[in-house]
Amino acid sequence: MKRISLKDNMRKITLALVSFLISISISAQVFRSKEKFENGDGVDLQDFSWGYYLGMNIFDYKLHPNEKGMNDQQMFLVNVDTKMGFHAGLMGRWRLNDHFDFRVEPGIYFAQRDLLFKNIVVGDTDLSTGHIYTPQDTIRNVKSTYIDLPIFINLHGARWYNSRPYMQAGVSWMTNLQSNEKKLDDNLDGVWRSKTHNFTWQIELGIELYLKWFKLTPAVKGIFFFNNEWVPDNVGTPDAWANTMTGYYTRAYVFSLKFE
Repeated sequence: MKRISLKDNMRKITLALVSFLISISISAQVFRSKEKFENGDGVDLQDFSWGYYLGMNIFDYKLHPNEKGMNDQQMFLVNVDTKMGFHAGLMGRWRLNDHFDFRVEPGIYFAQRDLLFKNIVVGDTDLSTGHIYTPQDTIRNVKSTYIDLPIFINLHGARWYNSRPYMQAGVSWMTNLQSNEKKLDDNLDGVWRSKTHNFTWQIELGIELYLKWFKLTPAVKGIFFFNNEWVPDNVGTPDAWANTMTGYYTRAYVFSLKFE
């Protein structure tokens, strides 16, 4: 199975987004006449505004192996196969001044990553437990549902016709509703466990497009977990899964369309 890397997906989506934004900007300037008024006059002077967003995401793990998960060449034997996910949420803006806003953007993220354990040989028997490895033991489908509660400081440039670029950064608390952290079953039973409560830092770039009735904002964002999500397997479980590492940290690449 060919592994789809986070880096490859980031490059493809970034190129598509940049091309999309450039084409919109060029079109807006080519067909703009002196008589055409600018859309959304005065909307940025409001103290408060709200909206919603939706989009696609790619969640990945940064894995930290130990000696049990590496071969003689010191290569880690566990890979991550990333999958495309979906997210949606609400957003609120509080205007601070002409260039800074305070924003809250609570949302829900649906994500999946597959962990591929190349250290496991199907048919082998673990001598300590007598467990015979099956094809199901070589992969873990890690499905996650995150509730995200972020706060941001937004820095935006001056409006240029019907567009305005911005960047924002902030922190968040993310709760994984499918973490399995409290379950007694572990990887011997096919259950991957991780921490439920997590803290992240996030950074986002985008451009606000002023349409006739609302603002449309294409944006790209990186999400990076501060904390180690590792939950070890139970005592007595073979050191073939979670115990091949000392930790793993989520990182994600997100593309959103915002409507305000």
